[in-house]
Amino acid sequence: MTVASFPSASASGLDPIADAAPLSLCERAPHVPADRLVAEMVPPPRFDSVRFSTYIPDPNQPSQTEAVGVLEGFAAGLGGAHAVGGRKHGFLGFGKGRKPKVPAGPRGVYLDGGYGVGKTHLLASLWHAAPAEPALKAFGTFVELTNLVGALGFQQTVQTLRGHRLLCIDEFELDDPGDTVLVSTLLGKLVDAGVALAATSNTLPGKLGEGRFAADNFLREIQGLSAHFRTLRIDGEDYRHRGLPEAPAPYSDEEVTKAAYATPGASLDDFPHLLGHLAKVHPSRYGALTDGLKAVCLTDVQPVPDQSTALRLVVLADRLYDREVPVVASGLPFDRLFSEEMLNGGYRKKYFRAISRLTALARDGKDLVQSD
Repeated sequence: MTVASFPSASASGLDPIADAAPLSLCERAPHVPADRLVAEMVPPPRFDSVRFSTYIPDPNQPSQTEAVGVLEGFAAGLGGAHAVGGRKHGFLGFGKGRKPKVPAGPRGVYLDGGYGVGKTHLLASLWHAAPAEPALKAFGTFVELTNLVGALGFQQTVQTLRGHRLLCIDEFELDDPGDTVLVSTLLGKLVDAGVALAATSNTLPGKLGEGRFAADNFLREIQGLSAHFRTLRIDGEDYRHRGLPEAPAPYSDEEVTKAAYATPGASLDDFPHLLGHLAKVHPSRYGALTDGLKAVCLTDVQPVPDQSTALRLVVLADRLYDREVPVVASGLPFDRLFSEEMLNGGYRKKYFRAISRLTALARDGKDLVQSD
């Protein structure tokens, strides 16, 4: 594997004894066992302490305040959910209980809205507020849920989750007909078992996949999926940039390298080489790829060359944002990562989310750069 070369500590004006060499994402190839995927189905570190009381609604957007009230009521109602005939199943769901009575109507809530209006904050708050022990609640992104099915198999995933009170799915975006059928079937079985559902997305349930696929059977699956949810529309501007200063302009390679050497636990990678490495690591392992990192330093940021690589970068951006890992970068600003064609295509919502999150992390990394 080709590894990018960086200026040595001495060449960068650094004390090679005082400053340990930074880590490299390109040198990591983590293995993630299935039990870790299950154990990590909890709100990410960024949302450990969020609650409904810590959500700050925009006074100009009444839908935000309304959403808090609806979700608080939904959480309170979960006290009786799955209580009738529901019995906790083991890791693989062994042990049978009576089939719970499932209330008529939607068994979940669906938070739709733009980027950065606090949907994940509210979803995590719901998870925390739900009156059930953590082992009976699951929280993960749509990608993480499909990865869990890939690791455990469909039937074992059903058995693992069917004893839960609540399943929260963040960033629910269906870009592939196969995933649509898979998740629709999975959620249908979980609803039948009495599991309550909550999800976020930038797309209304009845319009999931719009602009990507028009096959009749795909659209039928979408409609069936939307019947499980009550939709809450949350309006507003991106809170990640609301009233905040502009993200810093890209730094020089030397400034990025100095920041990496001066920050314990930082990684330092050449951006084109990192993109190449991401192609060799399954996205389900990107969380483990970032384990222990205190900062990510990137040199020579360039436009992403193709859609496959771009989608992998989106997942990495999500994992870095979840873990509150600041980013310091040289090259192009993050709003120029994706081509106009990409930003106008079917995955545009994902790309705009990645730009928003990477920009926020770049702002967080500003204090790591030493000013001369």
